[in-house]
Amino acid sequence: MKAVQFTKYGGPEVLEIVELEKPTPEENEVVIEIKAIGVNYADTARREGQYVVPTPLPFVPGAEVAGVVVEVGSAVTSIEVGAKVVTLLGTKKATGYAEYTIADERGLIPLPDGVDFNEAVALPLQGLSAYHVLKTMGRLEEGETVLVHAAAGGVGTIAVQLAKLFGAGKVIATASTKEKLDLAKELGADVLINYTEDDWVEQVKAATGGKGVDVALEMVGGKVFNQTMECLATFGRLVVFGAASGEQSKLNPSLLMGRNQSVIGFFLPQIMRKPALLQQSLIELLTYLQKGQLKLIVGGVYPLDDAVNVHKLLQSRQTQGKLVLVP
Repeated sequence: MKAVQFTKYGGPEVLEIVELEKPTPEENEVVIEIKAIGVNYADTARREGQYVVPTPLPFVPGAEVAGVVVEVGSAVTSIEVGAKVVTLLGTKKATGYAEYTIADERGLIPLPDGVDFNEAVALPLQGLSAYHVLKTMGRLEEGETVLVHAAAGGVGTIAVQLAKLFGAGKVIATASTKEKLDLAKELGADVLINYTEDDWVEQVKAATGGKGVDVALEMVGGKVFNQTMECLATFGRLVVFGAASGEQSKLNPSLLMGRNQSVIGFFLPQIMRKPALLQQSLIELLTYLQKGQLKLIVGGVYPLDDAVNVHKLLQSRQTQGKLVLVP
């Protein structure tokens, strides 16, 4: 089968098209013929050797896939050949950027009616991340104000919508262009701020009457982290779930004490180790989808052979919504 892998860390150019052996399932696993692959910042961090956990070489990136089950292991009982599914890959044998992959039957999510493969790959990683950053880690309460950075991105577009569904009183969205801010407004954002403007922090403060935001979603790092700290209200929670800039942040913990503020880290695999919490949040997300209350934004669909260019596009921050690769 065709796959994309890298044998050394580096820029997008280290991604190579290779031929690998098609996987075979163990007793509780299935083989999925991949129809759509979600592209994420985690993939670029893996490629650069900067991911939260070590990345072994050679490595086939990709954690989110949607497709059709074509083979099942001897002990599989919950899914049949021909089922359309989406999943987050977790086994060491899994190959995300490929034509086929292995997945544990316990992690499979049947595709809801009316949701196609390209939309579905926005659900597991980015949908669950947005959900748990806001609700589980951010502890968003009804009427509170939320700051969503990169609001036109994969997580951002879902977070804007979920914040409103969870009862946020005001959602402040930041992005780098008018087009991206227009998209955030369509999805329910109340206040639109271009973060390339020098006074964006003052604009956030003005939008909250000087109070600051109750929950802030931060995945850029470096200077943006420090600026976002300035935007927090008393009892405010800043949830860190990435470092897209590649820059490390510095924090003086004693500065949190004066206004009872919190900085919280989020890593989705830890949520996946709590099956009840994972299942509950997936059911809630699927319900929103089926009721038409949640819209999944696909920013572009590209052939698997174009993985190098897609990584460049993602890291240029010029994209909207979910970027998808198709084998």
